Amino acid sequence: MLNHLKIAATAALLATPLGAWAQDFTIRATANSNENDEDYDGLVVFKNYVEAASNGRIAVELFIGTQLCATGAECLEGVSEGSIDVYISTSGGAAGIFPYVQVLDLPYLMANDRIAEDVLTSDFVRTMRDMALETSGDTIRLMTIGNTGGWRNFANTQRRVASPSDMEGLKIRTVVADLPQELVRALGASPTPIPWPELFTSFQTGVVEGSKNGITDIMGMKFPDAGLQYMTLDGHAYMGALWWMSNENFMAMPEDLRRVVVDGFSQLQQATFASPKRKSIEAYAAFVEGGGDLYVPTPEEKAAFAAAAAPVQDWFRANVDGGDQILDALITAVGEAEAELEAEYASDLN
Repeated sequence: MLNHLKIAATAALLATPLGAWAQDFTIRATANSNENDEDYDGLVVFKNYVEAASNGRIAVELFIGTQLCATGAECLEGVSEGSIDVYISTSGGAAGIFPYVQVLDLPYLMANDRIAEDVLTSDFVRTMRDMALETSGDTIRLMTIGNTGGWRNFANTQRRVASPSDMEGLKIRTVVADLPQELVRALGASPTPIPWPELFTSFQTGVVEGSKNGITDIMGMKFPDAGLQYMTLDGHAYMGALWWMSNENFMAMPEDLRRVVVDGFSQLQQATFASPKRKSIEAYAAFVEGGGDLYVPTPEEKAAFAAAAAPVQDWFRANVDGGDQILDALITAVGEAEAELEAEYASDLN
């Protein structure tokens, strides 16, 4: 009788589709930030959605900070090898491996949130995904692009900046990537690469006099206490958050679970679009209450900034592998988003 039971059990096992019995998947997701960050907000939404929508077939483990990896290069290597499933980077953090992602840092291409959010839900992202898969040998997959901190604006310790000429001679902190340094030079200022943890002290000592950051980062790091009192809302770059996943681990899931994961990243993206808007309200109010000077350029002044920064696009095309392809894709997506928005205005305003 035991032999008959063993034979029956084996037959039943062999007749069961793989997806029905190999059901347990764990996604290990990391963000080198903290629980007050938009990245964490997005990951919480992702975790809750994926675990619920998969009926528990997928578990999502969150590692916030540097528990799994400490730098962009190290984290992306973990994604490539499959020891990390999901990682979020800025464009600067991924530029060493995927230089063309710096297209997100090109100034004054996307005018506002509606344009940016339309572009980042378009085929532009799929173009970048295909490029990243090719660059990484099909090991690193771009899942979505969200937001981390709103818009980059120029802020400084010295004076109000209302035109490119006001930038002349200011020492502006940048990351080590080439593109932001080219932008600062184009506007007449001096790029000064400084590690993020050293920036507060650098403002205090005058090593740098300005930066290009979002308001939530500025207030979160208490930079006004170090003298950062002038901010110009030029909105020169949308702070894109690139969400990467191990392509091997993603493709190892059955199609129905891959669909859940893709939908989860859509939920995550929407959460990171919304989070900076909410958090920036309090941050801007605190900046002004602390004596900060908040300046909004006129359309003419913003056009002057854009004209001064235009050569950065030429630099990008000439110096970045894949620059032409990805910049053309972005310009096309922006044009389509702007046309769609104008059509909506034409309908909604009349």
